[in-house]
Amino acid sequence: MIELKQVTKKYGKGLQTTEALSRLDLTVQKGEIFGVIGHSGAGKSTLIRCMNLLERPTSGEVWVDGVDLTKLNKQQLQNQRRKIGMIFQHFNLLSSASVYDNIAFPLRLAHVDKTQIAAKVNELLQLVGLEAHRDKYPAQLSGGQKQRVGIARALASDPQVLLCDEATSALDPQTTDSILKLLLDINRKFHLTIVLITHEMQVIQSICDRVAVIHQGGIVEEGAVTEVFLKPQHPVTREFILGQAGESAQLALQAPHDGSSRLCKLTFLGEKTYDSILSRTARETGVDFAILQGTISKIKDIPYGQLIIRLEGDAGQMEKTIQKVKAEGLDVEVLD
Repeated sequence: MIELKQVTKKYGKGLQTTEALSRLDLTVQKGEIFGVIGHSGAGKSTLIRCMNLLERPTSGEVWVDGVDLTKLNKQQLQNQRRKIGMIFQHFNLLSSASVYDNIAFPLRLAHVDKTQIAAKVNELLQLVGLEAHRDKYPAQLSGGQKQRVGIARALASDPQVLLCDEATSALDPQTTDSILKLLLDINRKFHLTIVLITHEMQVIQSICDRVAVIHQGGIVEEGAVTEVFLKPQHPVTREFILGQAGESAQLALQAPHDGSSRLCKLTFLGEKTYDSILSRTARETGVDFAILQGTISKIKDIPYGQLIIRLEGDAGQMEKTIQKVKAEGLDVEVLD
């Protein structure tokens, strides 16, 4: 659905040149929710704005639905952009227009018939849960309601792709959850391809199928969220994961242990999350264990659990315990 080939974006000239993206390759499949995560200044916003050519790459190709946008003239690009909706961190609503008129705005630009506009806007108001607010103005709305208007406006032209530029960064956690659930519902209902950028791993974990980690203008890690989240390879990715785990995980890693103990991280995925594999195996091998830190949550719809434990006992039996839980399908990382 979306393919970026060797995309480079530079700002400025001569000695003042800054390279925001550097020969970047990226592919987003049709119908998936794809997340891009990175720190401030990593190139996230430039990347997503290159996907609809709000930022024109210095070099490289941007393909959307089989069309290279960089080869189009102004009118052709305008036509292709109707297939690409976009929502923004700060909503970008028309302050002097009602909710209804904000949603209708792109349809009026496209010279759609008034009757069709009314039908479409009413349908979208119902979709985003704002029927009772149709005649209000942005100043009368909460942040979450403003973003719902932004989502409805982005969907007005029946796009095939929805780009989300830090769409939840200005919202409180509860409102963020409601917006993410709405985006997930839209993805499932319309099989809409969604690309969202964020600096929050929780956003990626909640709704994304795949994720790319961007650092200094390039993709340093990419894959299924379950793989990247549970087995991070790049230091930047590990930083995001450890940051989410919080102080408790860091304290667990500092727990005292000696040659007669092993410090391990166990990862459970799917239904194994709820199975008593560790305690059953420890009884069989005669090894004791202490749980130093534990997490159970979900990555999109997939349950997972992680434990940091200290195994105590005979060295051979501890190794046997590790091998047995691996054979049961758990991922084990020895930390000492």
